[in-house]
Amino acid sequence: MNEPGRRLVHSSGSLIPLLYVFEVITWRQAQGIVLTAMAVATVLEGLRLSGYLDWWVYQAFTREYEKHWPAGYALALVGASVTVLVFEPLVAVPALLMLTIGDPVSGILGGNTLEVKEGYVLLVTFGVCLAIAGLLGIPTGAAVLGAGAATVADGTTPTVRSYVIDDNLTIPIVAAAAMTVGLALF
Repeated sequence: MNEPGRRLVHSSGSLIPLLYVFEVITWRQAQGIVLTAMAVATVLEGLRLSGYLDWWVYQAFTREYEKHWPAGYALALVGASVTVLVFEPLVAVPALLMLTIGDPVSGILGGNTLEVKEGYVLLVTFGVCLAIAGLLGIPTGAAVLGAGAATVADGTTPTVRSYVIDDNLTIPIVAAAAMTVGLALF
């Protein structure tokens, strides 16, 4: 599998939140793009999993545990869709960037594994996510909670009936939720 290419695809998800940050698109447009991408991914994943679609890109970027389950890109779009629909842009944008920047950094440092990540990898992940939140104006207490939640989601691999709950799904949702709580508390 092509891990550097997978990381590049992952990071390309930063485009939509950054276009919003730089006021190239509105929040409504960002939501529409994310939801459209999720709809397309849902169709593609349905075709892939049913055996009707076998593009080279799936061979190159799909991990072994994703062969018979939804792939990480589709789960990232589900997590992003929930995030942009449920949360305000103030917390949704940094949560999306924690997924598209923080998670690839963690993957580069921690390797392609479902094993528990080493402490330094989690510390770097936390630092990257905290920097993202801070640069986007999240107050310190809320930023710490969001970065902590993203780091925990990145560092754990829950499974339900042998299905791996991919951190691409959980990172943006838990990070946005934690920052929302943080904003209410601090």
